[in-house]
Amino acid sequence: MGQSDQDLDHLSRLLHALPPQNMPMTLSELDGYVTGILACPDMIAPSEWLPHVWGETGDAAFDDKQTAEATIGAVMAHYNSVADAITRRLWIEPIYEIDPNSDETIWEPWIDGFIRAMGLRPDAWSNLLDVADEETQATLIFMMALQDIYTGNSKFTEEEIDEIDLEAPDLIPGCVITILHQSRPELAGQAPANLPGQPFQAGPRPGRNDPCTCRSGRKYKQCCGRN
Repeated sequence: MGQSDQDLDHLSRLLHALPPQNMPMTLSELDGYVTGILACPDMIAPSEWLPHVWGETGDAAFDDKQTAEATIGAVMAHYNSVADAITRRLWIEPIYEIDPNSDETIWEPWIDGFIRAMGLRPDAWSNLLDVADEETQATLIFMMALQDIYTGNSKFTEEEIDEIDLEAPDLIPGCVITILHQSRPELAGQAPANLPGQPFQAGPRPGRNDPCTCRSGRKYKQCCGRN
């Protein structure tokens, strides 16, 4: 069962209460981060990934035990909610920030959180990239390309970046599910029939004008097929 708006607002307030000088994660960053943790081919214990939520120093500097328990509990509840969405519905609903002045969807913090999670196990992700099928390889490269756009290191033209910027919010959920099929098939509920260590064999691709299999409601050529 997903979290309510009240739950998410409460979690956001707890994150904002952390020492700002440590640059703790925002709700959108945390959502991308826990999704990346869950998508990682290796299991990562909370004791390892939680300190990164608190900021650069890894020290949350909680005022008291009650605050610590409430904040950690809210973060773990969100982690469990994302995991539940993946296992029950094979889908994610990223939490993006919204520009209050333009109502523009800001996907960059979410991607930053996801890529930061990948940074905890670079070898595992590198190995996955080596053995994955072409669709998953292209998807991983696309996700990293989004991070390059966010950090100003992209090689795309301004026109291409503008187009990607508009489409990224709709593309990201399908990208994550594509990755999960190979990185965590047991979590995605799609255990491959391949021998251990062999890449997952994807089913036939839909036609370019067929509805995308990621359930975004868009045509395949306009969604995951763009990768």
